[in-house]
Amino acid sequence: MNLVHFCVPEIETRRLRLRLPKASDLPAVEAFRTSDRSAGVGGPYAAGTSFHYMSAVIGQWQLRGYGRWIVADKDTDQPFGLVGIYHPEDWPEAEIGWSIFAPSAEGRGIAHEAALASRDFAYKTLGWNRIVSLVMPQNTRSIALAERMGCQKTTRFDHPTYGALDIWVHATPEALQ
Repeated sequence: MNLVHFCVPEIETRRLRLRLPKASDLPAVEAFRTSDRSAGVGGPYAAGTSFHYMSAVIGQWQLRGYGRWIVADKDTDQPFGLVGIYHPEDWPEAEIGWSIFAPSAEGRGIAHEAALASRDFAYKTLGWNRIVSLVMPQNTRSIALAERMGCQKTTRFDHPTYGALDIWVHATPEALQ
């Protein structure tokens, strides 16, 4: 048997560890995805779909060489959410996406801290000079985070499943210096 392994980097910030999803994260993912809290990312979703969702999160790393991480507490490893670079085939370009699963993590700057680390990864590790975030126009919390990160709303993308998404362009690496 010939096993192929791929490397997903872990990133640590002041409070967080961005890491590959693991089986023990499934209950937190499922609880978020089946709740009304997931409306800002197209939910709620049917129970039982989270395993396939997590498999796709992991698989994007293999297919693209980048992806999203589980955002976990650095000390306890409690999963707070999912943040990183999302780029399915039907997306206009790669984006930094964020979802916070744990209500206890909201309002603490966790999505901001993880999204900044993701943008830093895109610019410094991948060598990109542009990245966006796609946000549903009614998702006021994500709009506030995009604004906090210095993003500028540009155009709208109409997705066949998620509907209208505003494209928020992040500042370039040069503008962040």
